[in-house]
Amino acid sequence: MHIQESEPASARYSPARIRATWSGTGSVEDAARALGFSRAKGYELVRRGRFPCRVLRIGRSSRVVTASLLRVLESGEPEYNDART
Repeated sequence: MHIQESEPASARYSPARIRATWSGTGSVEDAARALGFSRAKGYELVRRGRFPCRVLRIGRSSRVVTASLLRVLESGEPEYNDART
C-alpha cells in the first residue's frame, strides 16, 4: 500500500480510510502506525504475542486482521492475539 507522505498520519490511518482502502489484512507496520507506535515496537509486540489486535502468521510473514484493528481503534480495547489473561 503506497500512501502519499504529504497526507497527515491521522487521515491516513483513520478507521474510515482503513475500511475503504485495506483488504482483509494489513501489514504490521501500517497497523502499528495506525495505533500510534513505531514499526519496531509493532514487531516486538507481535513476537511477544501482545499486539493489541489479531495477527495471523502466514509462513514467515505476519498480517494484522483489519476487522480486529478497526475494533481496537474504535473501542480503545485491545484484542490481544491469544494472550488474554
